[in-house]
Amino acid sequence: MRQRVITAVIALVLFLPIIFFDFGGISVQLLGALLAVVGVYELFRMKGLAIISFEGILSIIGALVLVLPNNPWFSYLPDTTDKLILFYFVVMLLLGVSVISKNMYTIDEAGFPVLVSLYVGVGLQNFVEARSTGLLLLLFGLFIVWATDIGAYMVGRKYGRRSLWPAISPNKTVEGAIGGILSALFIAIVFLIIYPGSLYFEYGSFIMLFWTIILSAVGQFGDLVESAIKRHYQVKDSGNILPGHGGILDRFDSMLFVFPIMHLIGLF
Repeated sequence: MRQRVITAVIALVLFLPIIFFDFGGISVQLLGALLAVVGVYELFRMKGLAIISFEGILSIIGALVLVLPNNPWFSYLPDTTDKLILFYFVVMLLLGVSVISKNMYTIDEAGFPVLVSLYVGVGLQNFVEARSTGLLLLLFGLFIVWATDIGAYMVGRKYGRRSLWPAISPNKTVEGAIGGILSALFIAIVFLIIYPGSLYFEYGSFIMLFWTIILSAVGQFGDLVESAIKRHYQVKDSGNILPGHGGILDRFDSMLFVFPIMHLIGLF
């Protein structure tokens, strides 16, 4: 526990200034790109694949194409260029390997790096876009995720009796999941009190509380998805870059689901 707390404090000291000040307008973009590279690496590592490989490099490129905005990173391309087409070009290259290798490399194998790029890239793309919309919006999403994690852990540890999804994550409980949602609601209420009628919360207070419940549940589902991936590959953590916490995906798994849903429901 002590190691977890120390790591969390150090990470926040490094992380918060970047998202608060967004130096030059690109620091959060660079942060998203770095997290994407590490996330892709962790998924390849779990599967036992080398990241320094044709498919590994293409998977990283695909994720970066999704994460980084057109301006300034792709401003040299024609204005009509769609990043989705750029990403599809990466997919074309991966599928083309099956031709060059005479089907030694198949569509099944090409599917993994493509899915990895989408999973990590789209999640962090929306993280970056939330910050470009406004600091308050990004903080709202982060605090919902953090409150859910803390509430689920504390309530589950003290009151947890019924397993939420034992086949995927035996330690998670129904009581913990409810505690996570209630914690997220508390944080949302605080936000709405401090920032009443904010531009980012134009739905109104009651609708925002409803969306908070949805976002908290989605975050917990994202956590379960990553637990399912780790169980499939029989690893305890996605990595070891954060002592006491595991890897980047262990900390950002919920956010990879929450921020795209925030975008989907029109918060940015």
